[in-house]
Amino acid sequence: MKKGLIKTAEEIETIAEGGQIIRDILNKVAGLVAPGISTWELNQSAEKMIEDAGGRPSFKNYGGKKNPFPAGLCTSLNDVVVHGIPSRDDILKNGDVLSLDIGMEYKGLFTDTAITLGVRQISSGAQKLISTTKKCLDLAIKEAKPGNTVGDISFIIQKTAEEAGFNVVRDLVGHGVGYDVHEDPAVPCYGKKGQGTKLEPGMVLAIEPMVVMGEYFLEFDKDGWTIRTADRGLAAHFEHTVAITKDGTRVLT
Repeated sequence: MKKGLIKTAEEIETIAEGGQIIRDILNKVAGLVAPGISTWELNQSAEKMIEDAGGRPSFKNYGGKKNPFPAGLCTSLNDVVVHGIPSRDDILKNGDVLSLDIGMEYKGLFTDTAITLGVRQISSGAQKLISTTKKCLDLAIKEAKPGNTVGDISFIIQKTAEEAGFNVVRDLVGHGVGYDVHEDPAVPCYGKKGQGTKLEPGMVLAIEPMVVMGEYFLEFDKDGWTIRTADRGLAAHFEHTVAITKDGTRVLT
């Protein structure tokens, strides 16, 4: 990760402009989710909307030259935590749990956001997992204010997930964002109050709780990108890009 830097007020306004666009695009893609549609189709729609809006899909071609990420949208199904690659062969079916993670470069600055949703009728356990992960994000955002630390954000994510009977992922983190896709500081899903980087006005963070139904151990698929739970338990993922301001937290996506 690059070192996280304080963004100017003007830069934060530009990030917010891009954030509103990518939020609307993500909501439109989520509206397409239904049994019978492929994750490849969802990606095609997402990429076209980003390009039509004057942005660039920041995930596409991200990573090493030998194995860049091939799409603008991450489509993570069921036991996949993050970085699922869209495919014509992944046809959504009733009961699936799908995470959609999307990033965009807009006017030279970056935003990142994600949601998890059920495909039509899902189990009560899956619904609880999704609701809990969303609650983790909502409470974490409230901790993203001047004078607090990254540990305050991480602590509330872990506490909320574990009190609901779930586990948080420990090998993946949220991050700074703005000048690049990933910047410092790392924002883990677990931690202790008062520890880690102190939050200051001008910081922009991608806060992203990743919560699993079973154990938190992970495995990589052979494609080098897809990360799934080792025990094949369900996973959920929510994310917002937020700015730390002197008045508190500002959600940018």
